[in-house]
Amino acid sequence: MSSILSLARGAAAFTLLPVLLAACGDPPHGSPPGASGPPQVSVQVLQPQRFALNTELPGRTVPYQIAEVRPQVTGLIKTRNFEEGGLVKAGQPLYQVDPASYQASYDNASATLARNEANLRSTRLKSQRYSELVAIKAVSQQDQDDASAALQQAEADVAAARAALESARINLAYTRVTSPISGRIGKSSVTPGALVTANQSALLSTVQQLDPIYVDVTQSSSSVLRLKHALAQGDLKRGGADAALVKLLLEDGSTYPLNGKLQFSDVTVDQGTGAITLRAVFPNPKADLLPGMYVRAVVEEGVSEQALLVPQPAVSRDASGKPVAFVVGADGKLESRSITTERAVGDQWLVTSGLKAGDRLVVEGQQKARPGQAVKVVPPAAPAVAAVARVAAN
Repeated sequence: MSSILSLARGAAAFTLLPVLLAACGDPPHGSPPGASGPPQVSVQVLQPQRFALNTELPGRTVPYQIAEVRPQVTGLIKTRNFEEGGLVKAGQPLYQVDPASYQASYDNASATLARNEANLRSTRLKSQRYSELVAIKAVSQQDQDDASAALQQAEADVAAARAALESARINLAYTRVTSPISGRIGKSSVTPGALVTANQSALLSTVQQLDPIYVDVTQSSSSVLRLKHALAQGDLKRGGADAALVKLLLEDGSTYPLNGKLQFSDVTVDQGTGAITLRAVFPNPKADLLPGMYVRAVVEEGVSEQALLVPQPAVSRDASGKPVAFVVGADGKLESRSITTERAVGDQWLVTSGLKAGDRLVVEGQQKARPGQAVKVVPPAAPAVAAVARVAAN
């Protein structure tokens, strides 16, 4: 019985031997070989390009002109001669104050002037006669002096009467409250029958010129200094005649169809915010822009003739949070570069230092290799190819 078991164990061992030999030998035909060779990366050769440096700044719309309508005489409002929210012209009557008392004052001043002018004619003739009589000793010198003084007083009375008449005429004209400027008028704070007083603090209404319209935006003083330094060093250049053009983004995210122009930059820095106010002017023929709207202005600061734009996925961060990019050196080894990114431009970074034209920037596969390791450059995958083409097109 034991001899039979021994023969069975020997047969089983002989049967398993080819299997063990196959496991220890070469892999069967058709199996994949093990990974070998340097890591594969895809690169983009950096090319400088002309790039207009734009900045989005928050701001609000401000009327081009604004006039507060107030009465300059006291009286009752008889009529209101405009529609609230409508367009008015400069000089157009807006309110009529009861002119009765001012008309009476004007008539009284006119009559006083006529009386004084008549007295002046009589006094002048008397002074002339006395001048002739004093020469032949027909009147005394004292009488002639009195006549000359009376003539001067009569002339002064006429001048005073004319000034009083002019004052009465002005007050009578002020009973017609007119629009100081052309524009769109707001709501009225009074109705016919209301009593108004001269130079009161309460407004009757407000007229605003909205075409064109101002847009006031703010920019930090540090950004202004950085821009001036870049222009002084030649890193940026002023654009052509269109350098002052400004585009506008509305509250709903849409773009205003008409471009504006940068008009001036304030000369004072706000001590509370450290910002400088910039003012742009925009045409507003359809009154789409209303005073007080929140907008974002896209201002062209300058043009860089040798800008380097790199895809954002090609830039990572080191342990300290600084931006890092990888390039393939001339020896085919991976290099790590610390870079400075000025700002994001869509899905790209504007790089100002750390990279130069002609560098082979790694855009794919940088996670597979270590700095100093030899790598193999291969064409990028389809998404990376599209990204590179988009960078080149921009």
